[in-house]
Amino acid sequence: MKQLVLASNNPGKLRELSALLAPLDFEVLPQAHFNIPEADEPHVTFVENAIAKARHAARLTGLPALADDSGICVDALGGAPGVYSARYAGEPKSDSRNNEKLIAELAHGRSRSAHYYCILVLMRHADDPQPVIAEGEWHGEIIAEPRGSGGFGYDPHFWLPEFACTAAELPADKKNAISHRGIALRRLIDRLQSRR
Repeated sequence: MKQLVLASNNPGKLRELSALLAPLDFEVLPQAHFNIPEADEPHVTFVENAIAKARHAARLTGLPALADDSGICVDALGGAPGVYSARYAGEPKSDSRNNEKLIAELAHGRSRSAHYYCILVLMRHADDPQPVIAEGEWHGEIIAEPRGSGGFGYDPHFWLPEFACTAAELPADKKNAISHRGIALRRLIDRLQSRR
């Protein structure tokens, strides 16, 4: 089994990625296993941040590394919060303050169409000239009143017209099957299998 370092300490991401990558013979280890600090994310694009995180983890472990960068993009706000989704309302990070700020920005009848975006980057080594990159988008709209208790981030405000519910109201397995991260992960796995 090949070891792969996840450039994240998120236990939910670790569980999901471990299960999905196991058939490809990968053992996924969080970067905390190696006492690696989180990488800086100074870039204005998701792909640059994901590459920086994967390169950082690969360089410090000598192992292949997988990183993701994701967030919500609102059309009326020119794609904001985008890469700043987790810290939209400033430090310390707060889902409730981020949501309050987003709803306030969308007052006065602005379009509420939005999408979640995820990019996954797998680097075989820190100087990999050809990382495996996959992306996923999940489209919906922002509603003012939160609904549901599942998920995290903007999920209670992310309305899915085709399901007549928010992302926070979906069962976890359903969300994982249709979300931006789920789509990106399936595409990544397809690309890894095609390279074998």
